[in-house]
Amino acid sequence: MRTYDLTPLWRSTVGFDRLLNLIENPMRWAGEENYPPYDIERAGEDHYQISLAVAGFTPDDITITAQQNMLMVEGRKVEKGEHEYLYQGISARPFRRVFNLADYVQVKSATFENGLLKIDLVREVPESMKPRKIAIGTAGNDNQALEHKSAA
Repeated sequence: MRTYDLTPLWRSTVGFDRLLNLIENPMRWAGEENYPPYDIERAGEDHYQISLAVAGFTPDDITITAQQNMLMVEGRKVEKGEHEYLYQGISARPFRRVFNLADYVQVKSATFENGLLKIDLVREVPESMKPRKIAIGTAGNDNQALEHKSAA
């Protein structure tokens, strides 16, 4: 396995701790369980959709929690009566899936259809963070504008 020394990045960046920790700890995901299977789709420039295959669960069995920079989906099947299975191939085991979200990514909605839980996400950058053009004035024009206002 190839390793990288991120020390130069730590020395020359401020406020990127979370990102560098994600890069530095890839082994954290090696033991992660693969249940339930999921897809992450880019539906537009700032729109994303996460689809989880949760056959056998109902919307009441699933909890979605959105926190700053994190989305957690948990499922716990509520036992309703006793069943005598000859074979049980549809998993009903509890699960927890955690997705790390980039800055300004918000959960907009969640739908459940045909055994798929679909979570819609949108990146909404605040107006103050978007690039904007700054008008350049000249000293002579600014002074004249002030004189006209004071004369009126």
